Amino acid sequence: MRIPPRQLISLPIWPLDATALSSGSLPLAPLPTDSAATGELVDRFGRRHDNLRISVTDRCNLRCTYCMPEDVVFQDRSALLTFEEITTFVRVAVRHGITKVRLTGGEPLMRRDLPILVQMLTAIPELTDIGLTTNGVLLDRWAEPLFQAGLRRLNVSLDTLDPARFRQRTRREERDRVLTGLQAARQAGFPQIKVNAVAIRGETEQDIVPLARFCRAQGFALRFIEYMPIGAEPWEREKVLSASEILAMLSRDIAPLVPLGDRADHAPADRFAYADGIGEVGMIASVTHPFCTHCNRLRLTAEGKLRNCLFALDEIDIKPYLRRASPDIAAMSTALVHSTRTKWAGHTFNTTEFVKPTRTMHAIGG
Repeated sequence: MRIPPRQLISLPIWPLDATALSSGSLPLAPLPTDSAATGELVDRFGRRHDNLRISVTDRCNLRCTYCMPEDVVFQDRSALLTFEEITTFVRVAVRHGITKVRLTGGEPLMRRDLPILVQMLTAIPELTDIGLTTNGVLLDRWAEPLFQAGLRRLNVSLDTLDPARFRQRTRREERDRVLTGLQAARQAGFPQIKVNAVAIRGETEQDIVPLARFCRAQGFALRFIEYMPIGAEPWEREKVLSASEILAMLSRDIAPLVPLGDRADHAPADRFAYADGIGEVGMIASVTHPFCTHCNRLRLTAEGKLRNCLFALDEIDIKPYLRRASPDIAAMSTALVHSTRTKWAGHTFNTTEFVKPTRTMHAIGG
């Protein structure tokens, strides 16, 4: 089964002054009349942004080879935004139409007392969706407190069920704890649990069908993610195991897959249901079938840098506006609008123009 390619918009990108951005002095671009009046986060390509991904820490208890180096140096904890600072920024963001937040890391469950932050965010009435992406290692302890705090959407990263390959991929012996965490999440009452698996040619082919059978049996929604150029190791285009190839494997070895239509609510995954009615699988084909034309996401790093794309080369430092005697609401609003307005048409994986970000995934937020 083949996923047809999407056409990306090709328009010039406005130049940004990286020095000014990092210092908090913003070179402002003129706003279109509609977004200026409504305050909505609409970019030059008509994409309306209502989704904010927030990294709460860059620390992690795994060392996945495609994500981060073994000898990584983490931010000092004092550099991280406090829960109060995060909540203040989110309260500004909802004024501009942000309705969805996802907490990420690093490994977010390594952030002490994370359920308190979830409680603070669920108290913001404009937020209609709060999710969490975790590697699941600490989920056995935190699933119930997170659910009680109001969290309802959960993504758990798991690339393989095989203990030896799990150890090789993550450089840690934690597979059993991840599986225990998944069961703890189910017992806590999470209505929607997704399993995310990164697919890499030459490394993960033998894991695809077992993972799919496991998720079908357990009632988890499986999402395969194409290998992207964002990790610590040099990216090799030939290692991309395409969504189309994965779909062909699953259709052949488990059951035929039927497309479920357009991406739901700007979601990054193309969704497919098994023809026998048991379960579904999603494909996040960032390389072969990018969703840039539908992207509605902004990102905030753990230390307070606002990014308009996972692969952005520029950031805006929000922390100085939060750590004043009185938070500068106007400056944060301006930063949000400016970051959105200067967003590019899409990443350039498949061109010679692509420049890999200096940050790895754990430092940006998954």
